[in-house]
Amino acid sequence: MPVQGARPSDAERDRALAILRDGAGSGRLSHDTFIRRMTFVLRAQSRGELAAATRDLPRPEPRVAGWFREILARMPRIAVVPPPVQLPGLALPPDGSPTVRIGRGPGATLRMADVSVSRFHAELRHVGDGWMLRDLGSMNGTFLNGLRITTPVRVRAGDHVRFGAVAYLLTWADQ
Repeated sequence: MPVQGARPSDAERDRALAILRDGAGSGRLSHDTFIRRMTFVLRAQSRGELAAATRDLPRPEPRVAGWFREILARMPRIAVVPPPVQLPGLALPPDGSPTVRIGRGPGATLRMADVSVSRFHAELRHVGDGWMLRDLGSMNGTFLNGLRITTPVRVRAGDHVRFGAVAYLLTWADQ
């Protein structure tokens, strides 16, 4: 262990300068602070002064730790995949039914009590031979098969829909 009061070696100054460079490169130090501390390190008369110049910056990890981290990053991983979640069914209304408004508000045809659902969240509208799902500017989004929708999209039985945090599997009304 080096003595704090002893004069720093060139190698110790180089290590301190490397720590300062990393700090400036990562945005932890402004350019002015980097220049001021670099000058301080080059003029330091003791190891304690070097330590003071780099005290608030992370130390570079030892080479062995870096090599170990690289080896771990390249090793295959085993992932534990949870079983698929069984979603509750949401029956599509029969063809020709009026538009279904989905939300938390009193004007919604399909009311949901979850706080992640907006008062007027989305609507299902019968168009031609199928149903279109449209988000009504909800805060937490409407999702179809995992993707957030921003324009009306056609939906069918078997699709996964999510309103905020509330998810359903669409089914036909007679299922």
